[in-house]
Amino acid sequence: GAAPAGAAPQDRPAAGKAAVDRLYEQAEKATEAFNRADERADKLREELADTQDQVARGQERINAMRRALGVVAGAQYRSGGMDPSLALMLSSDPDGYLDKAGTLDRIGARNAGELVELRGAQRDLDQRRAEARAELAELEASRKAVRQHKHTVEKKLAKARRLLNAMPNGERAAYDRASRSETRPDLAGAGPASSARAAIALAAAKSALGKPYVWGATGPSGFDCSGLMQWSYGQAGVGLPRTSQAQRYAGRQVPVSQAQPGDLVAYGSDAHHIGIYAGDGQVIHAPHPGAPVRYDPVGMMPVSSVTRV
Repeated sequence: GAAPAGAAPQDRPAAGKAAVDRLYEQAEKATEAFNRADERADKLREELADTQDQVARGQERINAMRRALGVVAGAQYRSGGMDPSLALMLSSDPDGYLDKAGTLDRIGARNAGELVELRGAQRDLDQRRAEARAELAELEASRKAVRQHKHTVEKKLAKARRLLNAMPNGERAAYDRASRSETRPDLAGAGPASSARAAIALAAAKSALGKPYVWGATGPSGFDCSGLMQWSYGQAGVGLPRTSQAQRYAGRQVPVSQAQPGDLVAYGSDAHHIGIYAGDGQVIHAPHPGAPVRYDPVGMMPVSSVTRV
């Protein structure tokens, strides 16, 4: 971030601001990667819990089948040493014996089918256990990715803070003033929102003006860029995905020239940043650490898409 040795003094503030802005952009990209990995980890935790529940229920079923077959096998073993005709002659209740014998024959005919069912249930249980092991391994990998992205974000933000602290007082004050700007633009010509839910989401975003940027946060006391969009549309009963990359596909894309209040505006070819169109050429967004939720011109960065939810 240092200015070239031959740079004129007036060039250094611009170079310092550009370096800080670049670090904030890199941190935001890492933040969205963190959000994506964290969302994946949450989904994997749910899938693993469901699979483990299926394994437990499958084991209970197998245990019950084994107990039933064990009772039948024990009964057959105990009666297997005596010829059936002799057992009938010695029986004090011949009619009862014949009833039991018929029952045992029917049980014996079913045994083969029950054994096949038991083997099938065991194979299914083994498969579920293998799935659980794979899901657990993927969950651990996802947790590792979350930690890595978190480290990257913190590293970039710490470097940006060091650069800000190294700025001359006047230059830093100017940067802070720009980051704190909450000037409400004249939106008299904003026009109607694209839908009732878009109007509710925009009103929610307006209510968040001045709230701090907190990376990884989804409100209501702090937000990152996609967290603000998810929270705002959540107030309208719409469940947006967690990341800006996924949010850009959460509806119908329209040309920038046709943007209406409440539309989502994504920035950068990788959609690493996102805001909500407020009309009259303005968006509301959570810019970066140190800059609260605020209005900015829609063209503050290259627009990659406009999405109507």
